[in-house]
Amino acid sequence: MSRADEIFAQNMRDIIDNGFWDTDLNVRPKWEDGVPAHTVKKFGIVNRYNLQEEFPILTIRRTAFKSCVDELLWIWQKKSNNIHDLNSHIWDSWADETGSIGKAYGYQLGVKHKYKEGEFDQVDRVLFDLKNNPASRRIMTNIYNFQDLHEMGLYPCAYSMTFNVSGDTLNGILNQRSNDMLTANNWNVVQYAVLLIMMAQVSGLKAGELVHVIADAHIYDRHIPLVEKVLKNPQLKAPKLVVDPNVKNFYDFTVDSFKLVDYECAKLEEKIPVAI
Repeated sequence: MSRADEIFAQNMRDIIDNGFWDTDLNVRPKWEDGVPAHTVKKFGIVNRYNLQEEFPILTIRRTAFKSCVDELLWIWQKKSNNIHDLNSHIWDSWADETGSIGKAYGYQLGVKHKYKEGEFDQVDRVLFDLKNNPASRRIMTNIYNFQDLHEMGLYPCAYSMTFNVSGDTLNGILNQRSNDMLTANNWNVVQYAVLLIMMAQVSGLKAGELVHVIADAHIYDRHIPLVEKVLKNPQLKAPKLVVDPNVKNFYDFTVDSFKLVDYECAKLEEKIPVAI
């Protein structure tokens, strides 16, 4: 059985059974029909995934692996903030008429900063330090730039990644201020597991543990019946992730550099509504 399934099921059961409902509060998100989108939440969830044991993708519901990786590359490799560079429509609701989501996500990673070693954007600084300063406790990124928040289509949800090297192993912590658990929890886990694996491979390291810290882990009111249905599905064996070993440069990875072997999962026939 998949460890990712176990963690997800435990989180969802805990949120539904023991979480706080914001029903009486004035909330920002709304459903497509204009009705306020209320949630039940738990504060401060911390999950750990050992990437040396298995790849953390759900089997009790399908996670669109190729689309996950495509968005990851859009943000971290292309450093783009335009949906025309993305091969899915997940960002359409937050883009303007030109396709821009403003100074968000990839835009922030691509801004260059001055260091004593020269100018780097945040991604290239991580790559430089993993090879040249692996003992550093300062290898991290942060895209929650307060100065630019007013020019972002959506404030960053997954906003900070910290990398830490122990011997020949690269570990990472993903910090997330807010997580729509049914829609995006495993999506984010899969993405940042892949990112850790990418960073490790091009730095001559092994990917170790991904720690996922979520401040506000919530389930939307209209998602509750879908969650209950998903939790009744059997937990299957985790698939194996195969990565092209010939890729030595971070910017040479493509969606086709990654392949899931023996991925079996339950299908959720209903479309999951997204609150905006």
